[in-house]
Amino acid sequence: MTVFNHTGVSHTVFYFVGIPGLEDQHVWISIPFFISYVIALLGNSLLIFIILTKRSLHEPMYLFLCMLSGADLVLSTCTIPQALAIFWFNAREISLDRCITQLFFIHSTFISESGILLVMAFDRYIAICYPLRYTTILTHTLIGKIGVTIFLRSYGTMFPIIFLLKRLTFCKSNIFPTTVCEHIAVAKFSCDDIRVNFWYGFFVLLSTVTLDVVLIFVSYMLILCAVFRIPSPDARHKTLNTCGSHVCVIILFYGPGIFSAFTPRFARHILPHVHVLLANVCILAPTMLNPIIYGIKTKQIQDQVSQVLCQKKI
Repeated sequence: MTVFNHTGVSHTVFYFVGIPGLEDQHVWISIPFFISYVIALLGNSLLIFIILTKRSLHEPMYLFLCMLSGADLVLSTCTIPQALAIFWFNAREISLDRCITQLFFIHSTFISESGILLVMAFDRYIAICYPLRYTTILTHTLIGKIGVTIFLRSYGTMFPIIFLLKRLTFCKSNIFPTTVCEHIAVAKFSCDDIRVNFWYGFFVLLSTVTLDVVLIFVSYMLILCAVFRIPSPDARHKTLNTCGSHVCVIILFYGPGIFSAFTPRFARHILPHVHVLLANVCILAPTMLNPIIYGIKTKQIQDQVSQVLCQKKI
């Protein structure tokens, strides 16, 4: 593996280390990666199939869940197969164009998931605070418009990143101490001024994911205010229980995800393999556990899954 470090030479090929410092453990690390990826594929595909084919689940909450599962499939497929190729076949090479394409879809899909979680919080707010107007507010037409808006926001905000990276000359290194391409990590290989890349990436993070977190928090504050006005303790518990799955998914998604996004920018003393493992966990864990959480916490989905599996056995 050759690394050039001469001014004027711009790399067009890059190489992945994998998990730095744990290269001799790659085969063992690949086992939970592979199992998690298979579970994510099967769980999310089954969830999408059931929601799309069962008319009883053509309600706003389940349609938003279908969008979330679709985003989970894209996000996991953009990252995990490449990590497995590194672990199993030592396939470390990636071209610049492919690298930019990968990071574009990873970041865009991450923003999409954040937007979907926001509209799911909005869905719970409408269902709890305006139950009689729920179906008239969240019509299928509005849900379709929301889906298009989420798509345009996520891919539109990330589109300039392609040109911001294409303008750079990469002459510092061509070795990624990770398993995937990431915007700032690629930009740091450049000999040019990358302040525009840094601040635009920070702007995207603030205007999408951070804003979504604030709005979700506000939504749940309004939901809690409405719930605690309910006189019956049993009714309060039942109402809060409808939000349980969504709250679990929010914590699972934003917790490691935000930490992983901020550490390469501000944290200098975190061990490289810890950051790389965390970055992979923030992709693997939600994509694998989201369908399991909703399957366990939502009786309608449980019933439909049982029905589909029983039919296959027969």
